Amino acid sequence: MIHPLAQISDQASLGQNVTVEAFAVIGPDVQIGSGTWIGPHVVISGRTKIGEHCKIYPFVSLGQPPQDVSYRDEPTQLVIGDHNVIREGVTAHRGTPRGGGVTRIGHNNFIMAYCHIAHDCQVGDHVIFANNASLAGHVHVGDGVTLGGFTLVHQFCRVGAHAFTSMGAALNRDLAPYILATGNYARAIGINKIGLQRRGMPVEVIQGLEKAFKLLVHRRGHPIEDREINALRERYDEVDRFVAFIASSKRGIIRTGRHE
Repeated sequence: MIHPLAQISDQASLGQNVTVEAFAVIGPDVQIGSGTWIGPHVVISGRTKIGEHCKIYPFVSLGQPPQDVSYRDEPTQLVIGDHNVIREGVTAHRGTPRGGGVTRIGHNNFIMAYCHIAHDCQVGDHVIFANNASLAGHVHVGDGVTLGGFTLVHQFCRVGAHAFTSMGAALNRDLAPYILATGNYARAIGINKIGLQRRGMPVEVIQGLEKAFKLLVHRRGHPIEDREINALRERYDEVDRFVAFIASSKRGIIRTGRHE
């Protein structure tokens, strides 16, 4: 299951039933879990750990040094979970000491061709990144997020769970959970209603999120203390997480109006 034209360091660790195709290059500090398929011309270097049953397609580059001028060859990591599909030309870099030292990608993700995940990013589970979506350094992406093709996320931004961006969206602030955003610079246009329905979220919870969206994202000011919001928070855990995300934002959140 190892092609004779693959180049694999004797110090690399490969689990059972790993397949490595021709011209793949795997460095000495790499760990690959059982059942993972490494396609031709893939390059995996540095302290990189890949989980089980992943599919890594041709010309992917994982674990290269971060694109950070302050990096001085410190022993940082890239950690990728199980059951990920990483398509052609994707790049994901190791972390930096000031960012915690680890770039992390969770489980069951589908990352399409030519996406980039920069140093110190933290990506959750069940995300979909369409072609050429790119994360700058230190970006946090929650579970269930979908980024449309050519979406760009500014460094240190957060994208909340189950958020959705349209093609070409540019995020320079935090995108709260459950929100649908579009444009350059991106603006929020409502709750990701269809996506939440597909995930089985009850209608009444979605309606609660829509009310919270109107109060906290569409309306100006800082209405966190509003009685109506507090009632929604007590009734729905999802609304509580939505409000907590907004309250904790350091960069400010993407709202409904044009970029300010």
